[in-house]
Parts: sequence; structure tokens; C-alpha cells
Amino acid sequence: MNKVSVYIIAYNEADKIQDAIRSVLWADEIVVADSHSQDNTAALAEEMGARVVQIPFQGFGDLRNRAMAACTHDWIFSLDSDERCTPEARDEILDCLRAPQADAYYVPRRNFFMGRWIRYSGFYPDYRQPQLFKKGALVFKEDDPVHEEFTVVSGRPVGYLRHAIWQYPFKGLGEIMHKANKYSTLGADKLALTRRGNCSLWTALAHGAWSFCHMYFLKRGMLDGWPGFIIALYNFEGTFYKYAKFHELRSQWSPPPSPPLPRITPE
Repeated sequence: MNKVSVYIIAYNEADKIQDAIRSVLWADEIVVADSHSQDNTAALAEEMGARVVQIPFQGFGDLRNRAMAACTHDWIFSLDSDERCTPEARDEILDCLRAPQADAYYVPRRNFFMGRWIRYSGFYPDYRQPQLFKKGALVFKEDDPVHEEFTVVSGRPVGYLRHAIWQYPFKGLGEIMHKANKYSTLGADKLALTRRGNCSLWTALAHGAWSFCHMYFLKRGMLDGWPGFIIALYNFEGTFYKYAKFHELRSQWSPPPSPPLPRITPE
């Protein structure tokens, strides 16, 4: 059977990395691509037998390409620190590797948030990018800071696995706010690379409102209760601030050249 490497990207994930590694101990190699975490992520990963490679963060496209290059086996399974490979997905992956029918496979993901499994909101089956692939069959765009684009370098059709892995996307409401801020900044940087001209704050508001409606109504997030509403609100905030921060970058606001004039009161 083909041997498989697993790579896990991580930054300050000491509370998640062990469970992520534990779920893929069946693999022939586990590589943790750490971006110089400030906590003990790297030490915990090494204690569990993973090989840690330090990769300075220059965007997710570059990070994934360098993580894949660090893998030594012919097949690669990618896992994020907030994801867990289930026994059912493991068995399907191993069975698939006995006689692969494709060079890259999408893997469904089930998301758990606010004490419940999310069934709608666009969070299931949540095919984001191929997560099982032959080394060299998947390449990410180098300069993509976030929501990295990829190309499948293969003449064979992409396959789809049936059994889902699990994802715990947000530890709590604090992390959802942190991610909205982090990813909107990276998204603004991506817009600066790909979009000419400027956009107004009205444009930012329109994009944010559409993102909320798309997630809450068209993707039926309202059927997920309060978690669905909060996920839609997270998408509104992330999208609005992405365009608002892009507007800020293009506007290049700066402090006034001199202090305000003293107020003159009439005699």
C-alpha cells in the first residue's frame, strides 16, 4: 500500500495540536508545520512523535506549499490543528490508497460549534480543498495570504471521499472575533494584490450584507439556530472589515500636519 504523510499547520495551538496528532497516528509520517509558535505547540508535537518544521508565515499559500515539500512520502493528507480525522475517514483513506482512482480527493468536514453539529450554513459537507492527494498533484498559489487558491496538476478527475473528518472551528465567541479580525486583515492584503483602485465603505457594507444573507438564508443557516446566526454574523463582520481595511489601505489616512487651531470665542 502507498505510504502517506500527514502535515498539520499550526501557530499557537498548544490546546489543539495533541488531539489533532492523536487522530492521525496511523499515518507513516506526521509533519507539523509550525510558524514559530510562542507557546509549547512545537514541544508537544515532538513529544507525540511528529517532526516539526519551522516555516515563517508569509501567507497560507506559501505555508502549504512548503509544508507539502517537507513531506517525504508519495501521498499526503492535510489536516488543520482544529480538525480531527475520524476512524471512518481513516479506514476510507487507507482503503483508497491500496488502489487510488484519482490523484487528489476532497474530504467532507463536519463542524461542531456552540455545543452542536452544524448541519447547514454552508458548513457541511464543507469541501474546501483536496486534503488527500499524491505529492506534486496539488500546488497552491504562492502569494495568496488567505483563502488560498490551488491547482490540481493531474489529468485525472478529482475524487470525493464519503466519510467526514471533524472540525472545531471556534473554541468560543472570543476566537470567532479574533478570527474575523485576523482573516479580514489577510483578506484586505489579498485584495490589495488582486484588485485595482479603491472601494468605498458602502461597498464594504454591501459585500458584508450579501455575505450574511448568503450564509443565513441561501445556505439555510437559520436552521442551525443561534450558532447559524452567529456564523452568518461572523461572515458579515469578516467580509465588511476585509473591504473596509482595503479601503483604509488605499486611502492611506494619516494624522493632520498640525494640531488643531485654538478655539476662538466671541467677545
